Amino acid sequence: MCESLPAVDFPQGIIKLEHPLRSFFDALRGQGPVRIVAMGSSSTAGREDVVPYPYRLEMYLRRHYAEQLPNVRIDVLNRGKGGEEAPQELKRFEADIFRDTPSLVLWQVGTNAVFHDDQYKFKDVVDAITEGVQQLLQSREPPMDVVLIDPQYVTAMLRDEKAELSEKIVLAIREIGKAARVNLFQRWALMRHWHVQNGASFEQLLDPTDRPDMLHQSDWSTLQVSKALCQAITDATMSAGWLSAGVKP
Repeated sequence: MCESLPAVDFPQGIIKLEHPLRSFFDALRGQGPVRIVAMGSSSTAGREDVVPYPYRLEMYLRRHYAEQLPNVRIDVLNRGKGGEEAPQELKRFEADIFRDTPSLVLWQVGTNAVFHDDQYKFKDVVDAITEGVQQLLQSREPPMDVVLIDPQYVTAMLRDEKAELSEKIVLAIREIGKAARVNLFQRWALMRHWHVQNGASFEQLLDPTDRPDMLHQSDWSTLQVSKALCQAITDATMSAGWLSAGVKP
């Protein structure tokens, strides 16, 4: 990438998680391993030479808690499969989520409903996300925190024939999260902020090897998303601590 990379920020109005991560907070102060499951498609699984966000997030979370919780091990389990969407991912919940009893589930969803709209019916995807969220909330004890992650803001999702559907799926995911009272990490809004406000070009946001699709994030933008997600999680975990102590955040 020949041009210098811009400085990007993580506005609280975009990255802040609405609900405290109480289950993750409890797990950090428990006796066993702290597991986070990252469910999703290629943005989760990774591709080519781009380090996917689950591995970066694991490193950042371990670093964040290393001093105050030196005996706690945080594992972020990568359960991404490229090309999948919510209907297929729902079928993997038992083997790839529930079996590991995580305290936090990150579900990156919605991209392939747009990019492969010839393969998916919009309603089927929305119904599968809704069903998946309910399964996660009604899962076994102990309970899990849930964070939905919406699509990436990139060229492929903004082409004339895709733009309207992209906005539609982003809105649908937001409404599902709001109705179920689960958190949403607004990747779409964050990356749009970087492009519009911080001057990040699509060439910088996109993986240069991803031609002609122009769908997948670059290593740099994946790194920035990982940092923002780590901040969102640690802030929401601190809020859970305040609530446990009877202090209003």
